Amino acid sequence: MRGCNVPLGSCPELANNQHVYLHHLACATFFAPSDMSSLGGMHHEHIRSMRSWRGGPARYDCVFMEGDSSEEGFKGLLVGRVFMFFHFTHQSQSYECALIQWYSTVGVAPCDQTGLWMVEPNFNREGQPDVEVVHIDCLYRDAHLISVTGDSRLPTKNFSSTDSLDAYSSFHVNKYVDYHAHEIAF
Repeated sequence: MRGCNVPLGSCPELANNQHVYLHHLACATFFAPSDMSSLGGMHHEHIRSMRSWRGGPARYDCVFMEGDSSEEGFKGLLVGRVFMFFHFTHQSQSYECALIQWYSTVGVAPCDQTGLWMVEPNFNREGQPDVEVVHIDCLYRDAHLISVTGDSRLPTKNFSSTDSLDAYSSFHVNKYVDYHAHEIAF
C-alpha cells in the first residue's frame, strides 16, 4: 500500500464554482537531531515543480514519502516525482496536495557495487506515468536520484542534467547528498 492512500470514494466532490490553486514549490521543514549544522537540527528545503526553472527547462523534483512505518531506513520510504502542487478548499477545510509519479524499488537490498538503493519510474499499460494525488503532509523531503547508465553511451547533443529523469529507466537513490539523507536512506 502506498503512503497516505485514500480511496477515491472518500474524496470530496467539488462544486463547479470552486477553485483549485496551483503552486510551483513547497517548503519541507524537518528535524534532523544528529545534524547540528543548522539551528537546533531544524532544516528546510524547497521542493520544486515548475514548467520552467530560471527561464530554462522544466524542473520536477523527486521526494521521499511516508511508506511502511514498521520498516527502518529506505525500506520504510517511498520515492516519487512531483509534477504539480495544488490546493483547494472544501466545506471550510483546506486540502494541500501533490500530483506524484511513483517509483518502485529495484530488488530487496541496495546495489552490491554502490551500496545505494535503486528505483525505477512506474508507468501504466499505455506507457503514461503512474500518477496519484497525495496530501502534501505525506512528503518527507527531497530525494536525489543518480541515473544508472549501464553500458550505453551518454547522449552528447542537446542533453542536459534536466533531461535525466526522462531519459533513463533506473536510478540510484543518493544517500550521500547530505547528512540527513544518509541517515534515512540506509
